[in-house]
Amino acid sequence: MPKCAAALRALALPLAALMALASSGPAQAKPDPKAPEEFVALSDVDPTILQEIRYLTPHNFTGDPVDGYRRPMCILTRPAAEALHRAQTRLLKRGDTLKVYDCYRPQRAVDNFVEWAKDLDDQRMKDEFYPRVDKTRLFEDGYIAEKSGHSRGSTLDLTIVKLPAKPTRPYEPGEQLTPCYGPRKERFPDNSVDMGTGYDCFDTLSHTMDPRITGAQRANRMLLKTTMEKLGFVNLAEEWWHYTYKPELFPDTYFDFPVARRSLTGH
Repeated sequence: MPKCAAALRALALPLAALMALASSGPAQAKPDPKAPEEFVALSDVDPTILQEIRYLTPHNFTGDPVDGYRRPMCILTRPAAEALHRAQTRLLKRGDTLKVYDCYRPQRAVDNFVEWAKDLDDQRMKDEFYPRVDKTRLFEDGYIAEKSGHSRGSTLDLTIVKLPAKPTRPYEPGEQLTPCYGPRKERFPDNSVDMGTGYDCFDTLSHTMDPRITGAQRANRMLLKTTMEKLGFVNLAEEWWHYTYKPELFPDTYFDFPVARRSLTGH
C-alpha cells in the first residue's frame, strides 16, 4: 500500500469514529416516573385545606429546597385525601382549618436527607430545628432514616390554623434562627395554633403526649389527634404533626415520582 494511502486510511478511522459519536446525539435523560392512578392532588379533593409545602423552600432542617419537590402541592393516595377532606369538614364547623406541611415524599428527597445528615459540616439550620441534638446522632435517634412512610403516599404532616388564616411571613435565608421548642413568640412565626413546638422540631418536646406540654398547647394537639384518629389516621408518637391513613394502599412500596402536577397527568 502506498504511504500516502496508508496515511489517509489512518486518519479516516478516528474521523469515522467521531462522526458516529456525533450522529448518535446527546444522551437522553431518563423520564421521571409517573404516579399510579390511585394518587391525587389534595387540592382536587379539597381546595380549602391550606398547603405550606416546606421542603420546596429553604425553610427546613437542611437549609435548601429538597430534591424531588417541584411544585407547592400535596399529593396523596385517594383514600387518604378523601379521609382528610372529612377531617377538614369537621374542623371548618369549629372555625378551624387544616394546613399540610408535607404529604407524599419522593425517595430522592429521603436520599437527600440522608446525604445531608452525613455532612457534619453543614449545620446551618441547627439553631432552629435541632438545637439540643448532636448531628452525629440523627440516625441513631431516629430523626433521619433511609426510608420514609411518606414515600408510600398515605402519610402526611399537618397542623391546625384558626380562621380567618393569617399569612405566614417567608423565611429569609441567613436570618437569625431561634429554637423550635421555645415559647411561641420567640419561635419562627407560623399561622398554626400553638402546638408547643414548631414543625419538624427534632426534640422530645415534639412527642405528641410529652407531659411537659400542657394547657392550650396540649388541647391543640389532642384536637388534631382525636379528629384524625376518628377518620382512620394513626399518629406517630414522636411527632405531633405526623399521621398515616390506614390501611395503606401501598404498604411496601416506596415511590420516587416528583411532587409535580405532571406526575399525575392522565389520571
